[in-house]
Amino acid sequence: MKLLLLLMLTFLVSFETGADEIIGGEESRPHSRPYMAFLKIKHYGSLYYCGGFLIRRDFVMTAAHCGGKSITVILGAHNITKTEETWQTINVKHQFPHPEYDPRRILNDIMLLKLEEKAKLTMAVGTFPLPSRINSVLPGKVCRATGWGKTGVMAPISDTLQEVKVRLMNPINCKNYTSFDERLQLCVGNPKSPKSPFKGDSGGPLVCSGVAQGIVSYGQHDATPPCIFTRISHYRPWINQILKAN
Repeated sequence: MKLLLLLMLTFLVSFETGADEIIGGEESRPHSRPYMAFLKIKHYGSLYYCGGFLIRRDFVMTAAHCGGKSITVILGAHNITKTEETWQTINVKHQFPHPEYDPRRILNDIMLLKLEEKAKLTMAVGTFPLPSRINSVLPGKVCRATGWGKTGVMAPISDTLQEVKVRLMNPINCKNYTSFDERLQLCVGNPKSPKSPFKGDSGGPLVCSGVAQGIVSYGQHDATPPCIFTRISHYRPWINQILKAN
């Protein structure tokens, strides 16, 4: 249990320890990923951050372990240290973590955030499609992860949005994660490649063929692939229920 909590916390970073970015990737072209959301999370006197993505003008999707006492969402950002005219800063009105979220085993690590107001759709802010219940992805598919996480275990701070291409792996490659469940999760990242999400990338999307198929959940403390993403398609009935009721 302690190991799993450590792995989860490697993807959730406090501002007090510094913010870094995706390993083995490159800087995104500014505002080319208009669905990306930067989350500032206040929890018991500490300030943390995660990634997320806009799925409706008033809803952001992220990981359940990114919850806190209060959350502020920044849309339209590229460099998170420099306020831009493209920014839209909106507080979260209500957090909807999955009712079966298990923080010990890090299962059902998905959350919907209802915003206090609807985002204005612009060139820098837009929504992103989700897969259907039966539209999942198969091992071998090359997808893209995007976020404001570390560029290396000991890397200097970088404040701009990063992205990296990663390959979906056969579930057997994640057998060392004792709680891995291929029905609920995706095994992502070639163990022979240094490319991986890391600290601060939690809650960001895994984009495959223009659809958000996964959510960054957790991985090794040294960023060695593969890592675990929540499989979005499994949760479409729950997602639809929340969106319809709100």
